[in-house]
Amino acid sequence: MNILLSDNEVRVLGCFIEKEMTTPEYYPLTLNALTNACNQKSNRDPVVALDETDVVRALDRLRHHGLAMQAGEGGRVPRYRHSLMEKLHLEPEELAVMAELMLRGPQTVGEIRGRADRMHSLSSLEEVEAILKTLAEREVPLVVQLPRQPGRKECRHMQLLAGLPDLSEEAAAPPSEAATLKVRAENERIAALEAEVAALRADLDALRQEMTEFRSQFE
Repeated sequence: MNILLSDNEVRVLGCFIEKEMTTPEYYPLTLNALTNACNQKSNRDPVVALDETDVVRALDRLRHHGLAMQAGEGGRVPRYRHSLMEKLHLEPEELAVMAELMLRGPQTVGEIRGRADRMHSLSSLEEVEAILKTLAEREVPLVVQLPRQPGRKECRHMQLLAGLPDLSEEAAAPPSEAATLKVRAENERIAALEAEVAALRADLDALRQEMTEFRSQFE
C-alpha cells in the first residue's frame, strides 16, 4: 500500500484496531463510539478533540482507499469497521504493534511491548523486534527505526502510514533540554520586550523635552 494518510485517518484506524482487539463485543463501532475512542485521554498521544464531522471525513477517505467500511446493512445505528488486516495481509501481532504506534506515536521496543500487549500477547522484546523488522522490510515499509536522540539509550520506531515527519529539530536537541530551550526562548522574548519599552521611554522623554523647550519660547 502506497497511500499517505492524514493524522486523523491514522487515529481512526488505530482506534478501530484497538477496540476490535480489546473490546470485541462492542465492535464494529458506531460513529459516536469511534469519536469517543479517538478523543479518549488514556493510551493516546497526542490527546485530540475531534468532532463527529472530523471523524466522518476521515472515514470517507479511508473507505475510498478500501481501509474502512460500513459493517453490513440493517441495524438502527450504522456501524463501521477497518479492513487493514485484509488490505495489508497483517498478522494479529503485527496489527497490534501498528495500532500502538498509530495511537501513541514513536516508541522504543520496550514501550511497544508493554503497551501493545493489552491488544495481543507479546512474549518478549525479541518478538517485538522481529515484528518491527518484518514491517520495516516490506516492499512498502510500514515502520521505520528513527535515529537515536541525544540523551536517549534506545532508538524509537514509528509507523509510516502518515509519512515521515521532519525530525531535524527533534534530533538537534536532547529531550532533557526541552525545558531549558523553552525558558531560554521566554527570556529572550522578555529581554526584547524590555528593550522595546526602554526605547519607547527614551522617545517619550525626548518628546517631553522638546515640548518643554517649545513652550519656553512663549513664556
